[in-house]
Amino acid sequence: MGLVAILFWSTTIAVSRHLADEIGALTAAATMWLAAGAMGCTWAAARGRLGPMVRLPRAYLAACGGCFIAYMVCLYLAIGLAASDQQAIEVGILNYLWPSLTLVLAVPVLGLRVRPMFWLGVAVALAGAALAPLRLGEYSVAALGRTLAENPLPYILATAAAVLWALYSVLSRRLAGDSGGGAVPLFALASGVVLLAMRPVLSEPANWSWRAGGELAFMAVFPALIAYAFWDRAMRRGNATLVAAASYAIPLVSTILSSLYLGVAMGPTLWAACGLVVVGAVMARQGSAERATGGPVLRSTGVR
Repeated sequence: MGLVAILFWSTTIAVSRHLADEIGALTAAATMWLAAGAMGCTWAAARGRLGPMVRLPRAYLAACGGCFIAYMVCLYLAIGLAASDQQAIEVGILNYLWPSLTLVLAVPVLGLRVRPMFWLGVAVALAGAALAPLRLGEYSVAALGRTLAENPLPYILATAAAVLWALYSVLSRRLAGDSGGGAVPLFALASGVVLLAMRPVLSEPANWSWRAGGELAFMAVFPALIAYAFWDRAMRRGNATLVAAASYAIPLVSTILSSLYLGVAMGPTLWAACGLVVVGAVMARQGSAERATGGPVLRSTGVR
């Protein structure tokens, strides 16, 4: 179930980008998260879990809820504002800096102890993120500056999304680590409301079709709802170490699926960037240790 959740999450960039082209990024995201949040809250209420969600620490609900909502806004705006499908894949790679950034934030917030390999891994991941926007043969700071200047907002938003999800992950552990559960359905519903309120900000297309409806249903049910339930069950009852290790492959799987679904030919630069982000995250994890107080730094906070 954990591996299936990873596969579902890996479809997010590809399907969201196609939906952004058809009906608009904010329209698609608002519809998806409203539906997922409503279904999740209904399921939680039927199992008697909605009350405990509402009674979670207010600091957790405010801080983690704010990070969750802001992450969704930044991610889907980045996907929708990308000038091309290739740039959408590039911002997807930037978004997947979050595993490395989560470990970076865990050092001051959770007391994570690290070795020199940790910082080397972070540097490798950041190098991959810097490489993603570059074109073949144009490997310089000046070339990076020129590329970013052409359409900087998607890259800025994707980087902000990575920081926000890393912050959400460490704060979830810090503020609700012993509560036995989270409030993802509530956060999902709130994200849908905020995205819907932002809908008039952008002039978006409205090319509704059966395919767009099917993609929306898929996104609401599988990546946004079932994947979280599968992940939670896998982390609580399965081989959590195996599942967590497999999650580091999400950037690679997502890039492959996006390339196939969007019909974008992947050049060596993008493959190298994706590989560096994955390798850097693995190196950073290998260079970290548990807190002195014991217990894993990261649990079932969700993967995006």
